[in-house]
Amino acid sequence: MSRVRSSGVRVQVPASTANLGPGFDTLGMALSLYSWIEMKPADTTVFHLYGDNLDGLPKDKSNLIYTVAQTVFAEAGVRIPELEISMYSDIPLTRGLGSSASAIVGALYAANALIGSPLPLARLLDMATALENHPDNVGASLYGGIITAVWDGAHADILRIEPPQHLEVLVAIPEFQLSTSKAREALPKQVSLGDAVYNISHSSMLAAALAMGRLDLISTAMQDRLHQPYRASLVPGMTRILEEATQHGALGTALSGAGPTLLALVDAQSGQGEQLEAFLLKVLKSHDITASTLWLKPCTHGAKELTMDKESSLLDYVRGEVKA
Repeated sequence: MSRVRSSGVRVQVPASTANLGPGFDTLGMALSLYSWIEMKPADTTVFHLYGDNLDGLPKDKSNLIYTVAQTVFAEAGVRIPELEISMYSDIPLTRGLGSSASAIVGALYAANALIGSPLPLARLLDMATALENHPDNVGASLYGGIITAVWDGAHADILRIEPPQHLEVLVAIPEFQLSTSKAREALPKQVSLGDAVYNISHSSMLAAALAMGRLDLISTAMQDRLHQPYRASLVPGMTRILEEATQHGALGTALSGAGPTLLALVDAQSGQGEQLEAFLLKVLKSHDITASTLWLKPCTHGAKELTMDKESSLLDYVRGEVKA
């Protein structure tokens, strides 16, 4: 019998990057950029959405957090029709850093925790994948680290890889948004057998290289023929960055998820971070693209519950964490 926690729950969920070049819809990595969700039973549904990254999102029962939470309650046979939901996110919307996946995972995880966690993580992963249609982003946000996953339309199987010790991630985030649907429209309906084999071999090599800490193989392993060449026109400058960033200190580069964010994997001991950052910004600027950069680390934990402090709001909590 599920027990509703009337005091509510507070959870943190990491952002994610997907594909990592050749691992289209199968490889993902959690990143040290987060969203926070607080959920409580209420007399009337109300939303508190904090931060610029949540501007414009609905504040009624059409909100994704609310609708996803209700699927958990229905699955567990619990009825909580009214909720107080608070959310803060550092993850930019529709930039290829898993904003929707983190929202889905956060809603599932928080709702499950609110009723005593009757659903196992494996079930939450299946529910998240069914909503997102691929397991890479949601798997990374739920489990943390680097994940490789398969999805048969009903169930996802997942393996988690501990990130190599000195791996860092530099992301260049263009100001413009790019919807996943538009990025998928750029893809061909069929690919050649040669390109399919190329990507299978490189994706297999990349997963093995990351698992074994073979940073020297990442540049070769991250090559892709399945999706990035077809999406290159959506992000001017992307082709040059993919081809030349290794000359400026990157271990390998990729379009993060569906883009437009570009991602570079970096050896933290290389001492070439500033050079690489300058190169990315210079190339994008040459195409009149304004972008910001962030240095991130692979996040080794997935969604997790935080201590609930009744004395402070979610916004106060997040501000305190950031300041600390």
